[in-house]
Amino acid sequence: MENIVAIVGRPNVGKSTLFNRLTQTRQAIVSDEAGTTRDRQYGKVEWAGKEFSVIDTGGWVVNSDDIFEEEIRKQVMIAVEEADVILFVVDIRNGVTDLDEAVAKILRRSEKPVLLVANKADNNNLLYYAAEFYKLGLGDPFSISSLTGAGTGDMLDAIISKLNKNPEEKVEENVPRFAVVGRPNVGKSSLINAFIGEERNVVTDIAGTTRDSIYTRYNKFGFDFYLVDTAGIRRKTKVTEDLEYYSVIRSIRAIENADVCILMLDATRGIEGQDLNIFSLVQKNQKGLVVVINKWDLVEVKTTQAQAVFEEAIRARLAPFVDFPIIFASAMTKQRILKVLEEAKNVFKARQQKISTAKLNEEILPLIEAYPPPSTKGKYIKIKYITQLPNMKVPTFIFFANLPQYIRDPYKRFLENKIREKWNLSGTPINIFIRQK
Repeated sequence: MENIVAIVGRPNVGKSTLFNRLTQTRQAIVSDEAGTTRDRQYGKVEWAGKEFSVIDTGGWVVNSDDIFEEEIRKQVMIAVEEADVILFVVDIRNGVTDLDEAVAKILRRSEKPVLLVANKADNNNLLYYAAEFYKLGLGDPFSISSLTGAGTGDMLDAIISKLNKNPEEKVEENVPRFAVVGRPNVGKSSLINAFIGEERNVVTDIAGTTRDSIYTRYNKFGFDFYLVDTAGIRRKTKVTEDLEYYSVIRSIRAIENADVCILMLDATRGIEGQDLNIFSLVQKNQKGLVVVINKWDLVEVKTTQAQAVFEEAIRARLAPFVDFPIIFASAMTKQRILKVLEEAKNVFKARQQKISTAKLNEEILPLIEAYPPPSTKGKYIKIKYITQLPNMKVPTFIFFANLPQYIRDPYKRFLENKIREKWNLSGTPINIFIRQK
């Protein structure tokens, strides 16, 4: 199972800079104004051969004094609830503040491993100030500089040593793993119950009420697969938190552990920002995708035309990835439920598809000759040979060319579309690499 590391701390201690340093990106919007991280922060980190996901909780603060502390408290509670390791970031130049003490109090009570990170130790003289943080009662502070990267290696070693090494759930390799994902209250539990035909997930109308097991083996109507559970029933007291934030962290877990994601949308509400967030998580993790428009029974006009318009709108919102099945269903009336499983199974097969090198070259090379890559700087680009890499998570194709550096993304998309036209790869992402021949 994937491990999740959450970064918590009051605003402006450098959480986003640390996130960028760990994931080696410039994703977070970094500025000196407190509370400016607005994006859903999620990325992958590799260190010493181990991979884990890191989440920056800074993006969820509503910046006003009265709710400020309340918001930070909420983030910390959710991190305590969901993450495997927590990085508590403080500012070595400011020393201990009241907010730091409030956060430390929650973290001391939790059972989770916490690393205290004293950030902004940008020069050696500042290292002496780290001692003050011992009074937070969270062990030795790691003095680091997110800006220069100083001290981050030791911190990463410590994170790796704390990640849970629990044995994975035994899952058979060639049995597909499906996860039903979507924002709260879109009908995920109802769909799972419709699959399983028993009320294993207690369904209620409160958003965010679903308990933890990760895989359920399911064998019925000639289907055999694991359902990756997205977050079983919450304890009643937990339902008050910021559900949007919850559902994103929860989705991350499910998506990372699945082969194919069944993304549920609400027919009565269309596509919303959070649906796009979850979709981009599916894409980032290169998982298969089936889109289910749930609650279709509640839509007034159910003509074929209405479906076509709806479908068009969805593909437009999710472009450039548009090759995936869309099913109009209803978890309540069980309409087209088996169709959902059928499509998910097809997407799983598409992910594993192996196309012979001979076939690839025979079909695609003539198309390339008819429409070669545009010449750049007077140089003609020739693609000589294509092959599919074996044993990859998703179908991955290598095109050998004389000048790979001049082939741009639009042409790669053209190649991808041609492959999709010839072979059924609906619902699965594919990778295209251009190499020197």
